[in-house]
Amino acid sequence: MADAVDLISLYSKRILALAADIPHAERLSNPQGSAMKRSPLCGSTVTVDVRMDRNRVAEYGQDVKACALGQASAAILGEKIVGATREQLVEGRDALRAILKQGVDAPEGMWSALEVLTPARDYKNRHASIMLAWDGVLEAIDGIGVDVCAEG
Repeated sequence: MADAVDLISLYSKRILALAADIPHAERLSNPQGSAMKRSPLCGSTVTVDVRMDRNRVAEYGQDVKACALGQASAAILGEKIVGATREQLVEGRDALRAILKQGVDAPEGMWSALEVLTPARDYKNRHASIMLAWDGVLEAIDGIGVDVCAEG
């Protein structure tokens, strides 16, 4: 079990700052796609809404009810999502999963902010909460349909 020092380092000032200032923290009034994801282990939930313009996210909204790590993860996603393609979002989700599950370093570039979540790799009970927003946004985009998300 983690001791108090481990928990303090896990919930670093940067993680808490991200959790306190989640971008796009309101649901969209007229989304093209929505998804709700829940972590059965801890009960965290994230509901996301998207509007696409061709293959890029044009508008995004999220309602995050999660631990500080889940909130920080949603904040990192929220900072970069508008203008991102589905493929870029898959790259971010896969990079985050690899950080948590395989112990790899955070990527450079668009998703470099994921580095702040590396201390969470030892807290497997938090992994599902950390992944909620990422899995939700891809589910929401996939539910819209090819014609809306296709380049053209």
